[in-house]
Amino acid sequence: MIIKKVKDYMSAPIYVIERNEPIQRARNLMFKYGIGRLPVLDGGKLVGIVTKYDITNRLNQAAPEWRRRPIDKVPIQVVMTEKPITIFPDATMPQAAELLIENGISGLPVERDGEIVGMVTSRDMVRYFSEQDLKATVGDLMSKNVLSVHRHHTIGHVLDEMNVQGQSRALVYEDNSTPVGIVTRSGLTFSEIMGPKDEMETKNIKMTRKESTGGRKQYRSIKQMPFVAEDIMTSPILTIGSEEKAIQASRTLVEKNIIGMPVMDKGEVVGYFSADEIISEIGRWK
Repeated sequence: MIIKKVKDYMSAPIYVIERNEPIQRARNLMFKYGIGRLPVLDGGKLVGIVTKYDITNRLNQAAPEWRRRPIDKVPIQVVMTEKPITIFPDATMPQAAELLIENGISGLPVERDGEIVGMVTSRDMVRYFSEQDLKATVGDLMSKNVLSVHRHHTIGHVLDEMNVQGQSRALVYEDNSTPVGIVTRSGLTFSEIMGPKDEMETKNIKMTRKESTGGRKQYRSIKQMPFVAEDIMTSPILTIGSEEKAIQASRTLVEKNIIGMPVMDKGEVVGYFSADEIISEIGRWK
C-alpha cells in the first residue's frame, strides 16, 4: 500500500459555524453542500463540532424544553460535541484512521498553528483506499452486523435501533430476504420529516368506507400518522457480491458518492461493506 498524508486528501477550505448560530443554519449548510459535519467556532477558535448524528438524534428527542423552541432558535452549542479531536496536515492517513476508530467518529478537523485548515472524513478514507492495490475481497472486510427494519416501522423506532446497535444505516425489508430500501442518517437529516418546531412531522392518511353500490369509495376522515421507514428510505439500492475485490467496490462507492452497500450472496444479505470497514483496514497499515 501507498502511505499518504492527510493534507493530500482533506477537504479545504471548509464551512464553519459559530456556536450561537441556530441548528437550522447548520442543517441548511449540510444540505446545500452535501457535508456531514461542521466545526463550531467561538471568536475564531474551535470549540466544538456538530454532525448529522447530532441533528438526527434530535428528531427523536422528547424533552419538553426542546419541543417549545423551533430549530431556528436553538443554538448549535446545545447539541455540539465540545473539544473535538483534531489532526495535523502532515499526519498519515493510517494515523487519521486510528483516531477515527479509537474515538468512534467519522471526521476530523485538520488544524495547523491553531487554525482549522481542512476536514478529513470517512469519504476521504474511501477515496484513499480506492487508489491502493490490494487483493482483499469484500467478504474479507465486510461487517456481518446488519440492522434490519420493516418498511412500516416508525422513524422513531428506526432511530432507536440505530442508536442501540451503533449503526448509521438500516436495511428496509418487506417480508422476504431481499431489502427494498435503505435508511441512512444522511437521509434523515436532509429529509422533510423535521418540522418547524423540530418535531417529526406526521402524514395525513385518508380513511375510507367500504365501496358504495356505485363502486366508489366514500372518504370518511383524515388521520394523522407518523412517518415510517418506507417514507424516507432510498430505493432501489446498490448491492455487491462478497467475492468482488474490495478496491473495486470502494471505487464504486466513490463513483456513486455513497459510503456503503449491502453484500448479497445467493439472493440473501450476508453483510455490509462500507467506509467503516475500509477505515478499520486502513488503521492496520503502518
